[in-house]
Amino acid sequence: MMRPHPRGQAELLDDGGVPPRTATDRPTTEVWRGLTMVCLAGTIWGTIGPAVRLVHEGSPLSPLTISAYRAMAAVTTLSLAALATGRLRACLSLASHHWRRVAVVGSLTATFQLLFFVAVVTAGVSVTTVVSLGFAPVLLLVVTSARRRRLPSPGQVFTVATALLGLLLVGVAGLVDHVQNAALGIPAALGSGAAYALSADLAPPLSQRHDGLTVSTLTMSVAAGLLVPVGFVAAHLRGEALATTDARSWLLMVYLGVVTMAFAYVLLFAGLRTTASGAAVVATLLEPVTAVLIAVSFLGERLTPTLAMGSLLIIAAIAGSGRQPQKLPPQ
Repeated sequence: MMRPHPRGQAELLDDGGVPPRTATDRPTTEVWRGLTMVCLAGTIWGTIGPAVRLVHEGSPLSPLTISAYRAMAAVTTLSLAALATGRLRACLSLASHHWRRVAVVGSLTATFQLLFFVAVVTAGVSVTTVVSLGFAPVLLLVVTSARRRRLPSPGQVFTVATALLGLLLVGVAGLVDHVQNAALGIPAALGSGAAYALSADLAPPLSQRHDGLTVSTLTMSVAAGLLVPVGFVAAHLRGEALATTDARSWLLMVYLGVVTMAFAYVLLFAGLRTTASGAAVVATLLEPVTAVLIAVSFLGERLTPTLAMGSLLIIAAIAGSGRQPQKLPPQ
């Protein structure tokens, strides 16, 4: 007769009855593979700001409406992918057993995206990426230190400080030249960064139990449940357009949903399976590097002399976070 699992141990078992591995027994290759997935997600996210700006300039759609269409495209793609790969049962299992965490992560994701879109339009691409993603690792470091009731290690502080310095250097031109409405844009960017940090902090237990597609399908469905009605209702109440005749804008919104939301979040949640949230947040700082390079190359923003140095510092911080022990939160 099998002995029952001790209290708490049974909760660590996944659907197959196999306990997820802890940080100490994960091979280095798995840690780097996960970090690479998060880095790729960050690179893809770097195209969000320029794409949103192009849609906003080429159509009468507001950031809220753009976000709504993006969410619809993402959920449709993820649902079809889950159906095609036979993951609907896993989605139902995750939804029934961990619906509270799924709802919170999805809601924070919606908040992050919504405020990020508002900040891009009101404060510019560079400012938004610097403020939003610069605030996220700092807040996450404070939250995790408070939860563990001890100060962060010197290595963690150095990694975050290096990343922030690189981020500031990358976006310094935007901070000087491209602030259009700081009173709205800066608070929106700060709120976006806070929501992103908290969602990254709460998501790993879901990723350690289920694959990235399953987690993304559920959390993005929650996010869409908030973004879609908010986007369309707000546009209707303000008398704003709900559609556009600009074909390029539609193509860009499909891209925003399928690639930068559906695919990128699958990569993020898959990477969080073996990557600590703090390292993941630092890794996604590749987003501002990508965003500013695109803005300089295609949107007419000025190239700063310090762009190369800032990019190198961010890459060094990401490499440093990958070499640190990956202390994943308990499930």
